[in-house]
Amino acid sequence: MTPPRSRGWAVLRNLAVPALALAVVATVPFSSPDSAESDQAADAWTPMSPVSVSYELAGHGKGAKAAKGNLLGFNDFHGAIDPPTGSGGLVNGTPAGGVEYLTTWVKKLRAEAKAERRESVTVGAGDLVGATPLVSAAFHDEPSIELLNNAGLQISSVGNHEFDEGTDELRRLQRGGCHPVDGCQDGDGFKGAKFNYLAANVVQKRTGLPLMLPVDIRIVDGVPVGFVGMTLKGTPSIVNPSGITSVEFRDEIESANKWGALLRLAGIKSMVLLIHEGGAQAAPPNPQPVDGCANFAGPITNIVAGLRPEFGIVVSGHTHRFYSCQLPNSAGTPTVVTSAGSNGVLVTDIDFTLDKRSGKFTEIAARNVIVENGVRNPDGSWQTDANGAFVRNPALVDASAKKIADKYRTAVAPIANRVVGKITADITSIANAAGESALGDVIADAQLAYTAAANAQIALMNPGGIRASMTFANSPGGEAPGDVTYGECFTVQPFNNLVVTQTFTGAQLKDVLEQQFVGFGGQTTQRILQVSAGFTYSYDSTQPAGSKVSDLALDGTPIDPAATYRVTTNDFLANGGDGFTHLTAGTDRATAPGFDIDALVAYLGAGTPVAPGPQNRITKRG
Repeated sequence: MTPPRSRGWAVLRNLAVPALALAVVATVPFSSPDSAESDQAADAWTPMSPVSVSYELAGHGKGAKAAKGNLLGFNDFHGAIDPPTGSGGLVNGTPAGGVEYLTTWVKKLRAEAKAERRESVTVGAGDLVGATPLVSAAFHDEPSIELLNNAGLQISSVGNHEFDEGTDELRRLQRGGCHPVDGCQDGDGFKGAKFNYLAANVVQKRTGLPLMLPVDIRIVDGVPVGFVGMTLKGTPSIVNPSGITSVEFRDEIESANKWGALLRLAGIKSMVLLIHEGGAQAAPPNPQPVDGCANFAGPITNIVAGLRPEFGIVVSGHTHRFYSCQLPNSAGTPTVVTSAGSNGVLVTDIDFTLDKRSGKFTEIAARNVIVENGVRNPDGSWQTDANGAFVRNPALVDASAKKIADKYRTAVAPIANRVVGKITADITSIANAAGESALGDVIADAQLAYTAAANAQIALMNPGGIRASMTFANSPGGEAPGDVTYGECFTVQPFNNLVVTQTFTGAQLKDVLEQQFVGFGGQTTQRILQVSAGFTYSYDSTQPAGSKVSDLALDGTPIDPAATYRVTTNDFLANGGDGFTHLTAGTDRATAPGFDIDALVAYLGAGTPVAPGPQNRITKRG
């Protein structure tokens, strides 16, 4: 049973969040926290084991009263109502994921926490929606929100994909109401998210205030715990710029510490950062442990290094990797940092203890739990059907989640299960050493063919827009192996981008390709564009920025810097997405009818079954 809460903290819980949202953060004093009381105890921990941290607090004796809490965290759900297929649905060989199974495991872990008399809070770290399969995307991700409500999610940061349809749509997902164009398609209205979306570093340009609530406060056995949520500062470079013109994305460390300071002024001394930014483990070993921290690196390391030490827990995301780490904060003391992969394949189970007198963390331990959904054979392997697909375990299906999911599956089935074409083999999104993938080739070819009427000569595709591979044996609607459904195509390209063709000089085209690499034209992340048949080039990554690309040719003829060429991309790229600002310099823009998925559907259904792309259009020389 939850202990009674004091009236004072009840008032704080109801009023502090909106009050803090309206505070003038520029006036917050940045006094140094009393970090001397947060020295790490000498508990042994290695990067190969689940993270566990103890803190020694001044004046904290054996008789000190403790409050026990629990966090259940996941990130990058991406509307995974059905279990993901291929490698995306495996965790070190274990089939996992899908909302019916995620809900089961969350409820199981929540019950375990309750049995230990731990108050549990379920949290997310962004990209819960966006880049979703058709069963969610066809209804503007209302199914995902409804299912996450059902799973008991309470707080989440926003991620970059929460902005895929713009800021107004994000606010609708939070507040509810029918879609302004498509209405309430399922016929029973939409009440919005029961959980709070936090966006501490997303600020409205007109008012200077956060777009969404920046913080939340939960009372754990009488002790307040503060939550700050945010997305990565680089969000504008990876979403369509047209949907975020009214907001700016501020520095993660500065934003976390400003709102952390406000929470500290309110008397809150234990804080959790929910952030859509992360890192990754690296070999050795291979595979990495699901809750290890082997050879860890990534942007989250520097972010944690700048955080106030009150942030004892950081639930992260964005990289789609799994880990549990302890990383030093600004005081040099350890902060527990976790991530649960993507698509609901893992849940992070975080136990913590608070000192009731000081309100500070005394112990934190985290582990990643695999959301298993398969059936084991006697030898420990996993059962598969005649087509090689994993058999799902009906005993692990949550009935309440299945009821909601089935409603939307039934509604979308006539569209999703329509066979639109054929493939000859698996066509994967896995890039070779040059950064070219077989599926990237196919999609670029599809867009080139789709824009022939606009006199397109070259097509370029951003790799981040390819969300899944095409699997020969996958048969979601019972279709024959090799048949591809509309729903499978949508899983590959779920963004409904427009397809546009523009004119560039050869010199401008070279600049576009140079902007694939860090340091040219403001680019901060290397991204190798996928290219259509007939167009080839080489690059040498060891050369200076702006001089890496060479040997550009179209059908064997060198690209003339002074000549003009018609180049097709999606409108995300054409508007400068992924840092490709040089693509905004095109002229004579022509927009094809429909969306990018229509180009892929038309290409797959043109007659002959489509083979994997040759991956021979880009040459890496160094």
